[in-house]
Amino acid sequence: MSEKHIRIVPMNADHLEELERLERICFSRPWSKRMLGEELENQCAAFLVAEDENGTVLGYAGLLVMLDEGYITNVAVFPEYRRLGVAAKIIEVYMNFAAANDLAFLTLEVRPSNEAAIALYRRFGFEEVGRRKNYYDLPKEDALILTRYFKEDVQ
Repeated sequence: MSEKHIRIVPMNADHLEELERLERICFSRPWSKRMLGEELENQCAAFLVAEDENGTVLGYAGLLVMLDEGYITNVAVFPEYRRLGVAAKIIEVYMNFAAANDLAFLTLEVRPSNEAAIALYRRFGFEEVGRRKNYYDLPKEDALILTRYFKEDVQ
């Protein structure tokens, strides 16, 4: 599959079951179908799903916006679709949204051991700005705080 065959669509109720399955594959503390569904009602949330041309869910990510700040939540891609540009396509949409809506920054947390994700975020200009000690468990690990600034005076 090439990147041009990846569609980015808003998350809807039809995606929830598959996204819950993806959460269980990717995270030690997965979000439930109910938790994901609650984001559909959240006016500050923009959750996007990557699909192929047949509507198969490849991955997803969430963005929470408060004032002029953007917080990227879970970014997850099914293992068989990794390294095909799925996550990059979603992050690109969020980057364009942030620039178009005059956000000061986008920020996220990532495990230091997740080298592939860190490399992806760095390609988009994210830089390490801090660390949360013992943020993750199962296994216990710090979180790197990566941020991409859009306004000079925020740094």
